[in-house]
Amino acid sequence: MTARGFFVTIDGPSGVGKSTTVAEVHRLLGARGVDASQTVEPSTSGLGEFIRTYANHFTGRALACLVAANRYEHVEFEIEPALAGGRTVVCDRYLASTLVLQRLDGVPEQYLLDISRDVLLPDLAVILTASPGLIAERIATRGVRHRFHLDPTAPGREVDLYAEAAQSLMSLGVRVLVLDASDATPTEVASRIADAVPPPSVASDATTTPTTNR
Repeated sequence: MTARGFFVTIDGPSGVGKSTTVAEVHRLLGARGVDASQTVEPSTSGLGEFIRTYANHFTGRALACLVAANRYEHVEFEIEPALAGGRTVVCDRYLASTLVLQRLDGVPEQYLLDISRDVLLPDLAVILTASPGLIAERIATRGVRHRFHLDPTAPGREVDLYAEAAQSLMSLGVRVLVLDASDATPTEVASRIADAVPPPSVASDATTTPTTNR
């Protein structure tokens, strides 16, 4: 019988180096012989692409519900089948991002938790963080990609809300790893994440004891 795979999510403020880190985690796991797949939210489905295209046109609860619907779809048709097949899944953005970005959009956390009540929880939720000043510099360098980036206070608010999201996930029994990426390379950060992923032979026995590392 194939052992169930391990589900890792990686979230963090815009400009923290998340997508680069996700790709490096996937590469490191593969180099270690772990059968891993990389995915992203919004997903690549028709609904996910719709959200990507119109995310700046929807706000508040409407956008929150679209994101939640895409997540349920993502789990059913992509994440769960991969886990059932014994694969380690590394997801670029997941529930923690909802608990931050939709709150920036004025949606109460409890509402977000309610519409996500039946979503699959990760075996390990990684929260990347960095100084708000560094995040603001990176956003300015690469250019504005979302309406949230137009708010100069957004980097600091994101950092604070991700700290709260980490606590919320731990209260749900999720194992959380918080990493400060301010002075670390994506490879260094990815190595710490890969080290926290159990080998395939023990992934199905991984505990869900909440922990944080800074």
